[in-house]
Amino acid sequence: MKDRIRLIMEKENLTPAKFADMLGINRAVISHILNGRNNPSLDVVTKILGDLDYINPEWLINGTGNMYKNGIDPESIRKEPDLFNQREIFPGESKRSAENHEDTSLNNQEVSTQLTENKQVASVSKPEKKITQIIIYYNDNTFERFNPY
Repeated sequence: MKDRIRLIMEKENLTPAKFADMLGINRAVISHILNGRNNPSLDVVTKILGDLDYINPEWLINGTGNMYKNGIDPESIRKEPDLFNQREIFPGESKRSAENHEDTSLNNQEVSTQLTENKQVASVSKPEKKITQIIIYYNDNTFERFNPY
C-alpha cells in the first residue's frame, strides 16, 4: 500500500509534508509509512479516501482495479492555478462553491474599506496593587524578608 500512497502523492505533485498537512495528520506518520516502518492505519486510509474522493478504494486497499473511480478523468482532477484562476478547484468541490468563495472574499474586501466611527471606550478600573512582602535570596542560602508596614 505504501507504493500506492507514494503514487498518489506523485500524481498530486505533493511532498510527504504537504500530503500529511492536507490530510491533517502528523508528518511522521507519512514518513513512517513511506519508509516501511509502519503500515497505514484505518484512520490514514479513511482520510485519504475522504479527502481524495476520486481515488478507487479497492485500488488503494487491495491494489486491484484502476487508481481512479470509474468516470473520473485523471487529467481534470486538479486544475493548476494560473494568472486568472488563483484558486484550485478540487473534484469534490462544485464550481458553485468556488464562485461563492470568490464572492465572499470580495464582500470581505468591501467591508474592510468601510469607514469606522470613533467611539468612546470606558476604561475598567483595576484595584490598586500594593506590595505586601519583599524577599531577597542570597547565594549562601540565606534570605531577608521585608514588609512595607
